[in-house]
Amino acid sequence: MTNIIAFQGEPGAYSHQACLDTHPEMDPLPCRTFEDAIEAVRGGHAELAMLPVENSTFGRVADIHHLLPESGLHIIAEAFVRVRISLLAVPGATLDQVETAMSHTMLLGQCREFLGKHGIKRLTGADTAGSARQVAELGNLATAALASELAGEIYGLDALARDIEDEGNNTTRFLVMSRDPDTSRRGADGMMTSFVFQVRNLPAALYKAMGGFATNGVNMTKLESYMVGGSFSATQFYADIEGHPDDPAVKRALEELDYFTSHIKILGVYPADTRRH
Repeated sequence: MTNIIAFQGEPGAYSHQACLDTHPEMDPLPCRTFEDAIEAVRGGHAELAMLPVENSTFGRVADIHHLLPESGLHIIAEAFVRVRISLLAVPGATLDQVETAMSHTMLLGQCREFLGKHGIKRLTGADTAGSARQVAELGNLATAALASELAGEIYGLDALARDIEDEGNNTTRFLVMSRDPDTSRRGADGMMTSFVFQVRNLPAALYKAMGGFATNGVNMTKLESYMVGGSFSATQFYADIEGHPDDPAVKRALEELDYFTSHIKILGVYPADTRRH
């Protein structure tokens, strides 16, 4: 069995950190795109894929909800990673020498207060770990990167400042994907079920479809819509609910949902992460 977990990004990315935190016994495999990470699992080159789906500050990760239903993979776990941002510079640099900070636009936006206080200009990079690698290659004392401490360790950079994010609770939620479903486990903190569906073209179809969860006391923690097939009238919904499909209340709610939908696909049944609560 391949003891490898794939992630999108370069070594030192927050997805890499999620792999190390969640599955330290596995070897992380960096992939250029989300599609590449998914294909690594589908093709048998990796056992699992670690995919980010949403961030507490910036919302859902673009494209992921479109990829999940057609990936052919199953969600078997979730993981929450606290995004701690460090200012990384080449050895010998000091904070007062740094004039520019490079990173992904999301991280640059998360450190406005710190950068403004120190008069540091923002420079958009392709991603966080890639920015750290580029800063190391440049060797310029005036150019730093915003990334994880892991990236600093990998690329030989010093952390001039740690935990500089504006929001102290900035967290990213990841889904662990596998070729095979694992619905037999029961988590100590409860279970989660993720699925996508399309409602029938009926008046108030979505309202009626959601009614089964309310009447059966099933908590829906997420409901998001997005267009499919480039059509403004074809809308697909992604949902997370608490519980297992075998639970009587969840079973009844899903049966009622089925009546008002043209398509339902379960993406995964998995234990709720302890950091969810």
